[in-house]
Amino acid sequence: MGDSAGLQFVSSYAFEAMQKVDVVRLAALSDPELRLLLPCLVRMALCAPADQSQSWAQDKKLILRLLSGVEAVNSIVALLSVDFHALEQDARKEQQLRHKAGGSNAESILVSQLQHGLTLEFEHSDPLRRLRLTLSELLAIMNKVADSNGEFFLKSSELFESPVYLEEVADVLCILQAELPSLLPIVDVAEALLHVRNGDWFLCLLVANVPDSFNEVCRGLIKNGERQDEESVGGRRRTEALRQLCQMNPSQALNIRAMVVEECHLPGLGVALTLDYKPDAADEAVSPLVSYVSGLLLGTNSKVRTWFSMFIRNGQQRKRESSSVLWQMRRQLLLELVAILPRSRSTHVPNDGDVEEEGGSGYSGLREEHVVKASALLRLYCALMGIAGLRPTDEEAEQLLQLMTSRPPATPAGVRFVSLSFCKLLAFPTLVSTPEQEQLMVMWLSWMIKEEEYFESAAGVSASFGEMLLLVAMYFHSNQLSSIIELVCSTLGMKIAIKPSSLSKMKTIFTQEIFTEQVVTAHAVRVAVTNNLSANITGFLPIHCIYQLLRSRAFTKHKVSIKDWIYRQLCETTTPIHTQLIPLIDAYINSILTPASKANPEATNQPITEQEILNVFQTGRQRYSITTQLLILYYILSYEENLLASTKQLALMQKKPKSYSAALMDQIPIKYLVTQAQGLQQELGGLHSALLRLLATNYPHLCLVEDWVCAEEVTGTLPLLRKMMLPKIKAHVFLPAFQKLPSGSPRLMRILEHLTLLSPGDLIPYAEALTASMALLLEPAVPRRILQTANKLWMGLNTVMPRRLWVMTVNALQPSAKLLRQQRYTQNDLMVDPLIVLRCDQRVYRCPPVMDIVLHMLNGYLLASKAYLQCHLKETADFDRQSQTVSSLGVPGQPDTPEVTREELKNALLSAQDSAAVQILLEVCLPSSEEQQLGATTDSLLRSIRGPGGVEAAEPEGGLLSDLREVQCLICCLLHQMFIADPNIAKLVHFQGYPQALLPLTVAGIPSIHICLDFIPELLAQPQLEKQIFAIQLLSYLCTQYALPKSLSVARLAISVMGTLLTVLTRAKRFLFFMPTLPCLVAFCQAFPPLYDDVAALLVQVGQVCSSDVATKARDIDPFIARLQYLKEKPLEAVVSGGRPCKLTLPQKTAEELGGADPDVQLCYCIEATFMDIISCTLHGL
Repeated sequence: MGDSAGLQFVSSYAFEAMQKVDVVRLAALSDPELRLLLPCLVRMALCAPADQSQSWAQDKKLILRLLSGVEAVNSIVALLSVDFHALEQDARKEQQLRHKAGGSNAESILVSQLQHGLTLEFEHSDPLRRLRLTLSELLAIMNKVADSNGEFFLKSSELFESPVYLEEVADVLCILQAELPSLLPIVDVAEALLHVRNGDWFLCLLVANVPDSFNEVCRGLIKNGERQDEESVGGRRRTEALRQLCQMNPSQALNIRAMVVEECHLPGLGVALTLDYKPDAADEAVSPLVSYVSGLLLGTNSKVRTWFSMFIRNGQQRKRESSSVLWQMRRQLLLELVAILPRSRSTHVPNDGDVEEEGGSGYSGLREEHVVKASALLRLYCALMGIAGLRPTDEEAEQLLQLMTSRPPATPAGVRFVSLSFCKLLAFPTLVSTPEQEQLMVMWLSWMIKEEEYFESAAGVSASFGEMLLLVAMYFHSNQLSSIIELVCSTLGMKIAIKPSSLSKMKTIFTQEIFTEQVVTAHAVRVAVTNNLSANITGFLPIHCIYQLLRSRAFTKHKVSIKDWIYRQLCETTTPIHTQLIPLIDAYINSILTPASKANPEATNQPITEQEILNVFQTGRQRYSITTQLLILYYILSYEENLLASTKQLALMQKKPKSYSAALMDQIPIKYLVTQAQGLQQELGGLHSALLRLLATNYPHLCLVEDWVCAEEVTGTLPLLRKMMLPKIKAHVFLPAFQKLPSGSPRLMRILEHLTLLSPGDLIPYAEALTASMALLLEPAVPRRILQTANKLWMGLNTVMPRRLWVMTVNALQPSAKLLRQQRYTQNDLMVDPLIVLRCDQRVYRCPPVMDIVLHMLNGYLLASKAYLQCHLKETADFDRQSQTVSSLGVPGQPDTPEVTREELKNALLSAQDSAAVQILLEVCLPSSEEQQLGATTDSLLRSIRGPGGVEAAEPEGGLLSDLREVQCLICCLLHQMFIADPNIAKLVHFQGYPQALLPLTVAGIPSIHICLDFIPELLAQPQLEKQIFAIQLLSYLCTQYALPKSLSVARLAISVMGTLLTVLTRAKRFLFFMPTLPCLVAFCQAFPPLYDDVAALLVQVGQVCSSDVATKARDIDPFIARLQYLKEKPLEAVVSGGRPCKLTLPQKTAEELGGADPDVQLCYCIEATFMDIISCTLHGL
């Protein structure tokens, strides 16, 4: 508002005195300054105060003394003597009248017809009329503002423009607003004053006389303001008025600026207030302007960012104006930039005209105290150009380039400044426009390469700008321009739209002048590894560069060995794991196995040697971190998996990389490391899950579910307390305690109980002593508690060192004859032939705690054997096939071995192993001759299934809780797991068959045996009589255990098959088939009574066939058929009087009679006995 330039505004000193009612300060004001504050002071002196204190009474006297010598006070007192109530009523009537008339000024209640202009009327009027004139004019402006719908207008008002009466009008305005606040809200009055000339002056006087309204007025003006204030006259007037208010009250300027940002209105005002702000501390690192604009453009509020960016873009479209806030801002920023440039670079202070370039050849360094400010300025200019679309002038571009190519001191802030400068060059390559500037940039980049190592060592930072240079060079060589853009944006900390085409000039400079690919690879290997690399170290590190070079295969192209660097970096790692380590290992493995090109199959990297791997896991003078060990383990497992996966491609190239030996794998504590990783999952990122995936594929025997369940920490206060007070037990006293069994049982028990409180990792030193003493546990009279505790310790060790523990245990449990021959098995022996586990001391089979260990090892080695054979098949198949293809060239008629045959042979071998293990375990379940004499039977689990009338046999001496019974339960649990894992094993075992005496045990003890119902029809269809008999016997137990609809249908089929076989079998085979199968019909009828008719018909049919054969030889002295028909038709008439069933009895035959009888005669008696059993079971059920 240039129209009020000659007027005197209220000073900040005077405003502060009014705010605090500081009478002493007010007395020190000059007469012109005091004149502006008279309306408030006069009201203060005349009105009755709310403060009745003595101090205010004294202050009031001073104010009256101060006013006594001022002539204008009389006119203000006269104004206050008016009846304001009547004036307000007239004003409201006038408002209503104007509202009805549609805003026309035809009639006025406040002011009658004016004879002269407003100024003359005001001069000649009494105080009341002056009030009425001013109020009428003000209400007219306020009404027009309300009806303007936000469109700005400037109303010409003689009253507010006459310089002679401005002070009197201001007095009237202040008195009106103070006395009629409901009619004239101060925010509305302030808004109206913006539409008249000298409005900002009137506004400042109004607020100065009502100082408490400052914030309210400012917030109202900002809320009603434009989103872009420099676009319109109204916006500029509003900004200027608020700027004057803040100059009057500078302590509130930053709060007003915060309101501007909050409302996203008047961006020019925010900048202007920042330019006006003078901080108390002049030595701030970053200026208020840089901080404010950076906060708007780089903050998280996208709405504010868009709003301010629009201010920059719109401001550039207008011609350069010195009054424009945007150009004032740019001018100030340029002055700050020039002020921190090294003196030899630019001693020129720019003016409003063109800037002449002076002294651009010097290279003195940037001062240390200016580095942080320079970095902030660079980021701000990046935001202005990249986000807000600022187009720098030639002057700005030149000075920016001078700043970017300056050389900071070797401090962390200096490293940051160089990184920012480099990224700004990449983001805005248009800053380099002339050949001289391009040469300057190349010289600066060369200086960066030369000084990188010194900066890193002197600044003490791990992430220097050297890695960023290498990384960008690699990206340029591999044409990954999008990656360069991501790198630039992440370093600058802002999202900038960079066109890949704009990087073409920089790409040429990098790839042809500064960093050729060979230079990049040679330099990368010499870069030192990052010490204690972890995710806590941010920025761009050597590992990023090496990773990109590995991906682009630069090392193999130029025959540069990178193995040693990768190994050293893996050894220098700690938690939390850096996110780039796993991708680095994967890329390294790929570069080992896959040649860079088909033309040069030898162009691969070298793998890490076995000795280097062993050094990581051996506990010597240098102890490596758990992170290093886990990463090396991941490397080995992933390398082996990728080697197998790429066997076909390697075979075509006649290339076979070396696999790591089994001896090396045996020395790595895989399970222990994975267990440790389980507790560090948060710090290891995805490494733990990657290791589990590799283990499940290549080492399934280390991923047994029961092992994970058992791996629980010792918890509870008492066990932990005992563990803390636990004395150290030497491993060498462990073995003698075992050798004194059973007399030394109490001492050994105390040692074992102490060991149970240790963690599995702490038990490792005792593993050899424990396994070496396993055979001593098999001696008679060893307490069961010792056996169970030893089993618990073994299971604990199994969670951390399973493979070595298994080998030691298998060797310790060999029979004494083998121990004398000193035959020691290796891990490889046991994977090739898992059945070695079962070739142990026979006493193991009747020692349940040790048998539990043996079964655990057997299950693990069966899984390990599968993985071993699968791996062996992949390793040899493609190379064998390749050699066969080469050897068979030119030999017609020589067939190749098809791949499917090898797979089938492998599956056949695995099936044979599994079935052999099952058959051996089933054989173990059979009682020995001594146990049979003691009364142990295998059908103890299923006593109630068989027997006439369901009568149970007497329990054997000693009860069911015997070692045999416990071993049978353990074996059944393992067989249940095996049958679930692979149902084909169950089918194969039952097609092979096993002793009929074991059927009660297997059916009752293996829950998953019900799957046999699926293949019993197929087993019945086999031509061998033994398999058909076994199928019917198995079915009889299954029907009793699982009385399901499916069992009923299979039982019907079995009865039908028996009837069919009756018609085709010879006399001798008929006897062999029906004698063991006829008793099974009792179980069919007991499980499914509806089968009674079919079974009775079959029995009668069999009886008829047999009796007819007997009749051809001799007279049937026993009316057998007649009895059978009677039993079939009237089975319930075998009930005695009184309705109670009695036990049916057959005519007693001596053993000699039956043994010497004809087979058909024996079969006839068997049929009759079966009938009786069926009837007895039926009656017993009733």
